[in-house]
Amino acid sequence: MGPSQLVRAAAGADLLVIGRHLRRSPLGAHLGLVAHAVLHHAATPVAVVAHD
Repeated sequence: MGPSQLVRAAAGADLLVIGRHLRRSPLGAHLGLVAHAVLHHAATPVAVVAHD
């Protein structure tokens, strides 16, 4: 499911929870393309949860 589909599916929801893979980076936390796009385009609050 792409970011635009997630944003449309979450329309009217109280909260959207998405997962992200744990990635090590010398600069800190790293979000993937989908998580980043959803955070910037969703009208509902978004919780990003790390998982293995």
